[in-house]
Amino acid sequence: MPIWERALITGASSGIGREFARGLASQGTRLVVVARRQQRLEELALELEPSVAVEVFVADLRDRHDVERVASRLGSHREPIDLLINNAAMGRERPLVDAPVQDELDQIGVNVTALVALSHAAARRMIETGRGTIINVSSIAGNQPRRDLAVYGATKAFVTAFSQSLASELEGTGVTCTLVIPGLTDTEFHPVNGFREASPRALWMRPDDVAAKALDAAATGRRIVIPGTINKVLSALATPRPGPLRERATRTAVAFVKNLRRAPS
Repeated sequence: MPIWERALITGASSGIGREFARGLASQGTRLVVVARRQQRLEELALELEPSVAVEVFVADLRDRHDVERVASRLGSHREPIDLLINNAAMGRERPLVDAPVQDELDQIGVNVTALVALSHAAARRMIETGRGTIINVSSIAGNQPRRDLAVYGATKAFVTAFSQSLASELEGTGVTCTLVIPGLTDTEFHPVNGFREASPRALWMRPDDVAAKALDAAATGRRIVIPGTINKVLSALATPRPGPLRERATRTAVAFVKNLRRAPS
């Protein structure tokens, strides 16, 4: 018997989102997979449908109307959703002034606006039935103010704060919210979005490990999970503190990781 009957996953066409889908399918949870790339979603559905029913839902979360379509699906009484995974994200490593402002606003749209809208729709519907789970995927970048990541880091800081507040608001409703704070994860997100690879590959986690740890935490109602020992350390170093000290801690952590890369194997 699966923990969840039907899950909706955003950003399901690759990376951690795809591994969420695979992990849930192996447990017998039916899926609604959401992303922009229809071919990728159809290939995933073809892979998983021998085990579970998969609904392909093509949507671009930069588009307000598409966000409304997904929110409507979450609020539907037909084949209801009892697990929402807000995994979709945009990011770009470059100075703010070098980027077209619309690119930065699109990041806010996907990482913040869509996540809030979908969490709102899911929570309201789940509270009606007295059960359900929301998983919001943040990043340790949300606790690490860094140059060239001004907007991405700020959006992830929002996800971190929002999810913890939402978890508190949902107490006693039968609905839970789990915040996932991954670190470096071996997906196409970094190369596709121009992130510079400054860390040894040994420190990168596999996306299936991240997804598995997140699902295990959500199944027991845990509010926060930080997959990986090194990520727990880096997150602790970046715990909010006065601005200059926080930035210094971040620089120290980044320098530590870079020195590990230079060290002879």
